Amino acid sequence: MKILELANVDFSLRHFLLPVMRGARARGHEVVGIAAEGPLLDVARAEGFRIIPVPLQRSLNPRAHLPALGELRRIMREEKFDLVHAHMPISGFLARAAAKLERVPRIAYTCHGFLFNQPGPLWRRGLSLGVEWVGGRMTDTFLTVSEEEAEDARRLWIHRGATATGNGRDPATFHPDAEARAALRAEMDVPEADCVIIGISRLVRHKGWPELLEAMESVPNAHLWVVGERLPSDHGEDLTPHFTRAAASLGPRLRMLGYRHDVARLLQAADIFTLPSHFEGLPMSIIEAMLTGLPIVTTDIRGCRELVTDGRNGLLVPPMQAAPLGAALARLAADAPLRQSMGEAGLARAREKFTESAVVGRTLDLLGL
Repeated sequence: MKILELANVDFSLRHFLLPVMRGARARGHEVVGIAAEGPLLDVARAEGFRIIPVPLQRSLNPRAHLPALGELRRIMREEKFDLVHAHMPISGFLARAAAKLERVPRIAYTCHGFLFNQPGPLWRRGLSLGVEWVGGRMTDTFLTVSEEEAEDARRLWIHRGATATGNGRDPATFHPDAEARAALRAEMDVPEADCVIIGISRLVRHKGWPELLEAMESVPNAHLWVVGERLPSDHGEDLTPHFTRAAASLGPRLRMLGYRHDVARLLQAADIFTLPSHFEGLPMSIIEAMLTGLPIVTTDIRGCRELVTDGRNGLLVPPMQAAPLGAALARLAADAPLRQSMGEAGLARAREKFTESAVVGRTLDLLGL
C-alpha cells in the first residue's frame, strides 16, 4: 500500500509519526510524509523517507488554511495514496477533508489531544468540538493516544469506533545507566548528592512552566534543568519574563539547556521528572522518564493520570497551582528511598505497557497494515 503520514510541523513528524512510518515501511508499505518545512524533517529524510513540505498553519483562521488545503488536494490527486493517516487537530482536519474530496480509499486519524479539553474560551472549545465532529464523519479509522479521549470521542459521537493506541518509546534508548549518570553530572558540575529535577517540553504557557518556576522557590536544595524551546509556530504568552525572574531567584540552580538531541542521557542524570501541564494527550516525555526509572510529578489531567498512579510511580497535583507542585517536588527531593521505589514502579509499568514496538504494532494492526 501507498501511505501518507501527515502532521502539522517538523517537530510532530519527528517525535510522533516517524516510529509509525518506520513500522509501516518494515511491513512492506511505501510511506510518504507531509509536514511544514523545518530542520527536524532531515531525520526522516536521512532514513530514506520522501517528505513533501506543505505550508500547514497552526491557526484558527479558516483563510490561513486554504492554500494548504489546495496543495494537499493536488498532492493526493497526483500521488494516489491508498491510505491517508492524519495527525493533530487542524492539520488532521485539512488532510481528511482533502482525502475525502480526492476520494482516497481509506482515511485514518490519530488524535494527540482534543483542543476542546484545553482550558480556554467557550467559543474556542465549541469550535474545536464542531471541527472534530465534522472530521469524525470523514474518518474510517479513528485513533487516540489516550483512553480518556477515546471515551470522549465515543461519548460525544465524534466517532463511535474510536480506539486508544497509547504511546511508546524504545527501552533500548531510554533506560537507567549509572555510568552515563555519573559522567553527565560530572560534566554539568552537579554533585551526586544533589537532587536534579528535569522538565522537558516546549516553552509554552500550557506546559505549566510559570507554576514550576515559582514552585522551585520552595525546593531550595534542588536543581532544575529546563529542556526545550519555543517553536516558531507556537502561540500565546512569551515566557521570557518568567524565566528571567526565575534566573534571578534560583541562580545557578536553574539550567536552560534548550532543544537537545541527547534527552535520554539527560534523563539518566536526573532524579525527578516533572510535567505540570494544563492539558495533554498522552505525554511521550513522561514515558521516556518512566523508562529511565524516574519518579514523576505531574498534573491530575487526562493523559498524565493514565501514566502516573498517585503515590505509586509518582505524585499527581492540581493543574495551574504552584504551591502543591512545590510541596510534591520538595517531598521527593528530600526522600531518596521514595524516589527509588517510585522510579522502579514506573519503570516496570512503562516496560509492560508503553514500549514503542508494542504501540506501533498495535497502531499498524488497527490501520489494517
